[in-house]
Amino acid sequence: MSRLFPAIAACALLLSLVLGCSHYRLGTSSPLPFATLYVAPTTLKILLPQAQAITTAQIRAAFLRDSRITLVNSPEAADAILEVEISDYRRDVATQRRDDTGLARKFTLNLITRCTLKDNRSGKTYFTHREVSVQRDAYTDSQLSLPSGTEVSGQLQAEFQTFPLLADALAEKVAHTVLDVW
Repeated sequence: MSRLFPAIAACALLLSLVLGCSHYRLGTSSPLPFATLYVAPTTLKILLPQAQAITTAQIRAAFLRDSRITLVNSPEAADAILEVEISDYRRDVATQRRDDTGLARKFTLNLITRCTLKDNRSGKTYFTHREVSVQRDAYTDSQLSLPSGTEVSGQLQAEFQTFPLLADALAEKVAHTVLDVW
């Protein structure tokens, strides 16, 4: 009897694993109501040079990586249209220098957008002005010397280098907002 119990327990465990995994599906369970998507160029409500091109490119790249839908290059060819508006960009001081509290060593960059997804065929709006925000840290030195001898703020350089990473994080969240169940 003591040898039979482990064999029965092993069979029961194997059977429960086979039956439990037989209905598993990878990805989301519900199909999307659209097959093609047009990502409109990002609009800006604030002055943030170069942000429009970087964020639009990153958002398109995020949808291409996901591959659940097909991106199209014109709104006329799309089943749905995504509009993204950058509504706010903030930098908050996260860490200051010990010897001079007026000089920051680390900033937290916050990018806030509002997204609208519309059905191009029926005119129905899936969601309007849904807020998507991301943040990233930018580390800086007090001054950077350039080869020409001019000095530029380390904060500006750190923001310039961090913004593509911030835009990539935003793109992933926007893609999940559009493609996941809402």
